[in-house]
Amino acid sequence: MGWVNARMSASVLLAWTLTRQVTFLGGFIDKDALLRRKETGLKYHMIQFLLEDPEPMLYHGKIIYRDGISVGHIMSGGYGHTLGGSVGVGPVENEGEIVTTDYITSGTYEIHVAGLRYPAKALLKPMYDPKLQKVRF
Repeated sequence: MGWVNARMSASVLLAWTLTRQVTFLGGFIDKDALLRRKETGLKYHMIQFLLEDPEPMLYHGKIIYRDGISVGHIMSGGYGHTLGGSVGVGPVENEGEIVTTDYITSGTYEIHVAGLRYPAKALLKPMYDPKLQKVRF
C-alpha cells in the first residue's frame, strides 16, 4: 500500500481513480485500501519548504520544527534559483494524529541548518508557476 500513501500524502485527489471503471484485471487493484485511507486520513503529509533567508543550503536530514516542536525532517533539498532561496521537501507529522490542511497552514515553521533555526514557508502548491502559465507543451 506504499504507493497509495505516497499519492494521498502528495495531496493528489484521486477522485478520477475512485470513480473510474477500470476493467483491466477485473477492476482497480487496492481500491478498497485507497478508500479506507481516504476515510481515516494520513498520519503525515509531504510538504514543500522555502527558507526565508537566501543564504543557508538545505540538504537531507535537516529537522523541521512547527511552532518550536520537531515534526519531521527534510528528505530532499537544494537551492531554487528561480525562487531565490533553499527549498526542501519532507514529511510533517502531528504526534500520531491526522495531519490536515488546517494543521499545516496554521503553524509557523523553522528548519534546523548548521546549528541555527531558519524561518521557512510551508507550501502546499507548487512554488514556481503554480498556475502553469509559464509551462507550455
